[in-house]
Amino acid sequence: MTIKLHCFGESGHSYKAALALELAGQDWEPVFVDFFSGVHRTSEYRDLNVMAEAPVMIDGDVRLSQSGVIQQYITDKTGKFGGKPEDKYEVLRWVLWDNHKLSSQVGMTRFLMNFLPEEKRPADVIGFMLGRLRAAFKTLNHHLEGRDWIVGDELTNADLTCCGYLFYEEPFGFDRKDYPNIDAWLSRISALPGWKHPYDLMPGNPSDRA
Repeated sequence: MTIKLHCFGESGHSYKAALALELAGQDWEPVFVDFFSGVHRTSEYRDLNVMAEAPVMIDGDVRLSQSGVIQQYITDKTGKFGGKPEDKYEVLRWVLWDNHKLSSQVGMTRFLMNFLPEEKRPADVIGFMLGRLRAAFKTLNHHLEGRDWIVGDELTNADLTCCGYLFYEEPFGFDRKDYPNIDAWLSRISALPGWKHPYDLMPGNPSDRA
C-alpha cells in the first residue's frame, strides 16, 4: 500500500519526512497541502490532524504527524536511519535539539523574511531570531568538525532532521560558505542516491504564487 504524505514544498518539516521516505526506498506519494491558502485551518483538515500542521503521514491504518515521529516510524518500519543501538538516545537528542533550536527557529524566520508582505515584516523580531540562529548554526558547525555525520558513522535521523531547512535558497541568515563543516555535510547528504531538493520532492513552490 502506498504511503501518503500530506505536505508542501516550502515546509522544511515536511521535507524531513519526505526525504526519509525517499531515501528509505518506500512506496509513497505526496498529497499537496495548500498551506498558504489556509487549508490547514479548515475543519476537514483538523479532522485529518487535530494539530492543524504538516506533514501528516498515512500508512494504512497508521496516521501520524510531527516529522520526528514520522522519521522514527520509518526507522521502525525499515530498520534504516536509527543508527547503532547504542546511539539511540544520541540520535533522539539531536532530533529534539533541531526541533527546538534549529528548524523551529528557521521556519519562523524564513516565513517572516520571505512569505509575509514586505511592509508587515517585523524587523526587530527578525533581528532577534537571526541572532538565535547564528548560535544554532555555530553549534552544529562545531559538532560536525571532523565528522561525516551528526551521530556515528552513517546517515541517521539526526542528519535528516537537522538538514530539513538548510537546502532552501530563500534568505534566513544562513550562508553555507560561512559554516564549512555544515557545507561539507550538506554536500554529503545531497550526493546520496535518491536525494532530491525539497521543491523537486514535494508539490508547492513560491513561484506558484508569484
